[in-house]
Amino acid sequence: MKSVEEQFEYLKKGCVDLIQEKELKAKLARSLKKNKPLKVKAGFDPTAPDIHLGHTVLLRKMKHFQDLGHDVIFLIGDFTGLIGDPSGRSATRPPLTREEINKNADTYKKQIFKILDPEKTIIDFNSRWLGKLTSTDIINLASKYTVARILERDDFTNRLKNNKPISVHEILYPLMQAYDSVALRADVELGGTDQKFNLLVGREIQRAFKQEPQVIMTTPLLEGLTGVEKMSKSLNNYIGITEPPSEIYGKVMSISDPLMFRYYELLTDESLSQIEKWKKEVKEEKINPKDLKSRLSLSIASDFWGKEKAKKALQEFERIFKKKELPTKIEDIEIKIGKKIEPKGKVKDKTKVEAVVTVVPLIDLLVERSIFPSRKEAKRVIRQGGVYLDGKRIEDIAFKIDLSKKSDLILKIGKRKFYRIIKKKA
Repeated sequence: MKSVEEQFEYLKKGCVDLIQEKELKAKLARSLKKNKPLKVKAGFDPTAPDIHLGHTVLLRKMKHFQDLGHDVIFLIGDFTGLIGDPSGRSATRPPLTREEINKNADTYKKQIFKILDPEKTIIDFNSRWLGKLTSTDIINLASKYTVARILERDDFTNRLKNNKPISVHEILYPLMQAYDSVALRADVELGGTDQKFNLLVGREIQRAFKQEPQVIMTTPLLEGLTGVEKMSKSLNNYIGITEPPSEIYGKVMSISDPLMFRYYELLTDESLSQIEKWKKEVKEEKINPKDLKSRLSLSIASDFWGKEKAKKALQEFERIFKKKELPTKIEDIEIKIGKKIEPKGKVKDKTKVEAVVTVVPLIDLLVERSIFPSRKEAKRVIRQGGVYLDGKRIEDIAFKIDLSKKSDLILKIGKRKFYRIIKKKA
């Protein structure tokens, strides 16, 4: 087993807050001496079904503890999810139903093992103890922390300043999360930087229950593809870990060079010294940043799909972007072409008003075939120049596809999505 210093250096990579360093070293030393692994907890409220790369920053830190032989607890907040974490919220979070929580929790359990070792991961649910708390227990828990301290958090302070309501159940959230650490007797709790307040409350509540306070380790919030805001599904700047390997590879290749090094630090096991060396070599033009980005893309795709599928993703990327060829597999969109009769009602001579319908509004196609979730989104992408038909950029939101002259057309969305439009008689 690695020494205390070796473990400490390995664990602190990529951390923002480590409270307190001396406490972690003491816990690691005791763990070595007694041959007893630390209990390392990270909580995830199942408020959304999919996990993206932003979540994996924390999962990778959990994996680092696993690598060193410590017990990692993936805690699903099925009880706290009913409250809704107020962290980073400017308004009360809408509560989820028990059915939604259970469904999302099942999805989490399937996805986390793309990073964590299923043989070494303890999955628990905080409803196991929080659901058993009596009214007396909750009052006792609430008595161990002051309202003034709760209202110190930025989220609540800003809402008070802006005359936005704070519900009583939201004030209970950090106390409930803190009680998780008491119930599990956690040695270490991990979380994103937006969770720092909640994690600190955990330390205080553990002390109130006569337990040794947990060490807090926070990880950064990973920037999304644009490098500006944090990765988020709602901002559509994310990379989902269940996306096809070609999609993961292509999205990573689209990020900027500075963001590439950030991803190297948070999403790979490359040492900080190696990353700094690469930065210097890029600056001195000794290495092509595209080669480094390809290496990163391959590494991330391999983490979730294996090396073979990641290599095929690389080959497909080069096929499309270097050789300017079409992808190996393209989704077909069949459009039925038929005849319509105008005007409506009784017509004396139908042959004079029959017409073959070969024109289809582009917006209708994009939305009806679920290429975009809404007409608003489809219009936005068209206006931004992200839609191509047979290699020609379409910038007119009223554009209509004419299938009278050609049977097959290639529709391209952005840089990586291709569709073949096929004309079919009704």
